[in-house]
Amino acid sequence: MLNTKIIGNKIAEARKRINISQAELAQRLFISPQAIGKWERGESMPDITTFNRLAEILGVDLNYFSESVQSVVAHVESLAKQSAELSSGKQEKKRSWDMSRGNWVAGDFSGLKNLHEKFSSSNMQRCLFIGSELSGLLLKRNNINSCDFSGSDMSNSHIQSSNLFKNLFKDCSLKETEFSECYIMGCDFSGADFTAAVFKSGGFQNNPMTKTVLNRTSFNAMQIVDIVFEGTLEDCIFENCVFKKVIFQNSTLINNFFKIKNKSLKGIRFIECKADKMTYAFLKNGKADLTGITLLTP
Repeated sequence: MLNTKIIGNKIAEARKRINISQAELAQRLFISPQAIGKWERGESMPDITTFNRLAEILGVDLNYFSESVQSVVAHVESLAKQSAELSSGKQEKKRSWDMSRGNWVAGDFSGLKNLHEKFSSSNMQRCLFIGSELSGLLLKRNNINSCDFSGSDMSNSHIQSSNLFKNLFKDCSLKETEFSECYIMGCDFSGADFTAAVFKSGGFQNNPMTKTVLNRTSFNAMQIVDIVFEGTLEDCIFENCVFKKVIFQNSTLINNFFKIKNKSLKGIRFIECKADKMTYAFLKNGKADLTGITLLTP
């Protein structure tokens, strides 16, 4: 069993060893300093999705916290075989995939199909899902670190209460995928398609967005930090978001909606952008610096 007092002492010792404050650790985890204090006093402890990220920041192995946190990689070949049999029709019944509550490290799941069901409450580190069929996937309370989903179909998926850190989503289809209460940092979304995707109540920081498709994409109550948006953004919604060091560069903004409660859009900068009258009006109402924007001609 995990003892909260022991875990708290280990967190405090590792944090002090690398000379960072509770506030700095909290900022990197997108949580409150009070939560860190409770962990270190043994009043509560991180959930399973946070341990992997915490270990990386503190420079320790997962086993530093408890030997019950194990690195398990198993059944990859059998999963691939089962997937192939499903695809070829050799199995009469559709298998219900459920790889939840695992700690998957360096597994190669590339090319898998029919993986539509569950991968919840899992830690995934350095796993490969290149060119996989992952549409309709449910990810809930996951910690996903340094994995490669390049070229995969993740459309119509639901990703909830998860941490995504340093993952590759190059050329992924993320159409109509919903991210809720997720913290997404250092992920490469170059060439990804976010058509009708939804981001709700989380963080989105330092994620490359080169040639990313943003059409009818919605950001609601998100902290958007160190992001460069390029290309055409059409029918997108930015509602009650916090912007910091956000740049729209060589962008064409068409029919976009910006609504900020009791905040301004001063954290946004525009470089050689074009906007229609409606988008321009929303930005002006939000006290954005409109330098770098020219109006599109009718």
